[in-house]
Amino acid sequence: MRFAMQVGVLLATVPLLAASAPPRVLIHTASGGEVSVTVEIAATPARRQRGLMFRRELEPMQGMLFVFQEDADRPFWMKNTPLSLDIVFIDASRRVVGVQANTVPYSERQLRAGRSSRYVLEVAAGFCAREGVQVGDSVEFRGIESAVTEGESR
Repeated sequence: MRFAMQVGVLLATVPLLAASAPPRVLIHTASGGEVSVTVEIAATPARRQRGLMFRRELEPMQGMLFVFQEDADRPFWMKNTPLSLDIVFIDASRRVVGVQANTVPYSERQLRAGRSSRYVLEVAAGFCAREGVQVGDSVEFRGIESAVTEGESR
């Protein structure tokens, strides 16, 4: 009986564990690979404005996903950002439409995809080359749909 209760408690907590999984972006590369990035969400104007400024560290498979309400050719810059980053521009259909690799820390030069995007993923420099991420790759969001919907309604 005690074993059955322990199994019942364990089974009851499985959905809770799944619900508490960190938000992720999955990138399906042209070579057939799947790359998973744990992300922080920047869906509000204040979070998008701050982004990864002042950060001194970013783990290799972590990043920040910027969520916008509308499609646009988005300018990003590296002002107050001591890290070199790869910036991945993603359109509303969740396809990679541009990559700015190995950005220059603290630069105020505007970096764009040259095409409209709805989402922008910032990851540590070298990520795209190492993982084979390129224009045309498809992207999936896991555990962040509510944040994406929230950001789209602001």
